[in-house]
Amino acid sequence: MTTVAGATVEEILDSQRTAFVTDGIPDAATRIDRVRRLQAMVLDHAEELVAALAEDFGTRAREVSMLADVIGCMGDLEYQKKHLRSWMRTRSRGRLLSGSGLRQQIRRDPLGVVGVMGPWNFPVQLTMLPAGTALAAGNRVMVRPSEITAVTTALLADLAKQYFPVEELTVLTDEQADGPTFAAQPFDHLFFTGSPTVGARVAQAAGANLVPVTLELGGKNPAVVDRSADLPKAAARIAASRMVNGGQVCMCPDYVLVQEEGLDTFVDEVMSQWRSAFPRIVDNGDYTSVISERHFDHVVGLVDDAVARGAERRQHIPHGETLPDRGTRKIAPTILTGVPSDARVNREEIFGPVLVIHPYQTLSDAVDYVNASPHPLTVYWYGADNDRFHRLQDATRSGSVNANDFTLNFIGSELPFGGVGRSGTGAYRGRAGFDTFTHARGVAFSRWPVSLARMMAPPFGRRDGRLVDLQLTAFRRRLRRSGGAR
Repeated sequence: MTTVAGATVEEILDSQRTAFVTDGIPDAATRIDRVRRLQAMVLDHAEELVAALAEDFGTRAREVSMLADVIGCMGDLEYQKKHLRSWMRTRSRGRLLSGSGLRQQIRRDPLGVVGVMGPWNFPVQLTMLPAGTALAAGNRVMVRPSEITAVTTALLADLAKQYFPVEELTVLTDEQADGPTFAAQPFDHLFFTGSPTVGARVAQAAGANLVPVTLELGGKNPAVVDRSADLPKAAARIAASRMVNGGQVCMCPDYVLVQEEGLDTFVDEVMSQWRSAFPRIVDNGDYTSVISERHFDHVVGLVDDAVARGAERRQHIPHGETLPDRGTRKIAPTILTGVPSDARVNREEIFGPVLVIHPYQTLSDAVDYVNASPHPLTVYWYGADNDRFHRLQDATRSGSVNANDFTLNFIGSELPFGGVGRSGTGAYRGRAGFDTFTHARGVAFSRWPVSLARMMAPPFGRRDGRLVDLQLTAFRRRLRRSGGAR
């Protein structure tokens, strides 16, 4: 049996569920206190967390870990606290019916115990943010970060014990509960961030218990460069976007569609940007390592497979260095052009410092290429706010659309974050997160002198038949007036 401080994972789940039922739905002050404690846990130990992340990655700049993992949690949690009381209010509906004696309301009730499974690329932000959102929604939370970032996970597990009783929030390591064991628990909701392949297995495990699942997955995100774009500026921003966290971000552009006549210029500009940004790589503390040897081999294998099938490879390798370097797990920034359709890199998410560039002639060509693959997490557009931009939105499906820069949809908390199809199901951030971790519970209270049950149950008389016919006639008239029937 898996244990945490002498208790099995199943027992911890039972203790959280018992506490949820015994204590009742928490008020706003209690929820805000829990979110504040989670924020304090991360902020009080920010430097320790950054050091743990550096140890897990091998090389990762302090600025990346602070901005993405530590500070990246805070804005949305502040937004949750600010709006929580408003979101919690019971909303009245059906005012006309209310005047007749029927009151209808919608409550936003917490679900109970929420499980959160996090990825390795941002193991603090992508566990603590959904966990904090679930706490704000009034739930108890069990968190299992990735086993790949074992040092960070162990630190989070230790810190959680200092700031929370196990009945409120607990963090489990891989030794305490592996992924399949955690995913198979009968939570009231399971939140997973990771790859589509693993997400499918998580959903299958949760499905055995009919546990609803939010899946925040990845995908092959396209960047479409329009003829109206400033080509050097677009190339510079896409080059930088591909290298965030060493390219290990679900929102990174995986491939670029650029107009055929601008292809060579675009490639040259990207390479120029990389040469300027990375005068050295192997001993550069700002250049993030690939997380593990397995992922290192995956990225190198994608490049080698494409080249073997006829693709052209361009890499920035500083003078005197040999890349890829297995010791530091660093791979040179790489562009692939002329990639044939059967290359693995066209199907598999890269998650590394590699950018595939394809030419296109018309927007229809670009749209067809995007639509030939599963729906991505985001579509990037570089160019003017013109008809082609709106046609791209209408003709494709993606979790989000970002124009002229990287992950603009993360600015503020007004936009939901989530995928569609193979890039995910459900959403969070801002109000969307609160809605994900609560149930819209309808409440109806009747003061009617007549009984709906009596009207619908036998025996039926002539009066009942006339009432049905009157309603049927009324709806047919409405349909005719709206032009829906002849």
